[in-house]
Amino acid sequence: MDFTVVRVISGDTFEVSPNWNWNDQTGRTVKVNGYDAPKQGEPGFEPAKYKLEKLLLNEQVELKELLKLPSDRLLADVKYNGLNLADYFYEYKIS
Repeated sequence: MDFTVVRVISGDTFEVSPNWNWNDQTGRTVKVNGYDAPKQGEPGFEPAKYKLEKLLLNEQVELKELLKLPSDRLLADVKYNGLNLADYFYEYKIS
């Protein structure tokens, strides 16, 4: 199923619409599996968030290999235009 990215929270976390459903749980927040971006308050946070916003905001993504994390986040491999997002950002150095 495809989801639309409706809000970028950080360089590796965003919200989607419609809500995801997994193992009888639902939510909007997705953390990208495969890389970690700087957290708020850390150097590089704003550039990483900006890069993800420019790439994904209002775009369609596909979620694969799902794993539920605490605080209602879903850890997932994210596919955008057929490319694994973690591979893209690893190659192009998100932070």
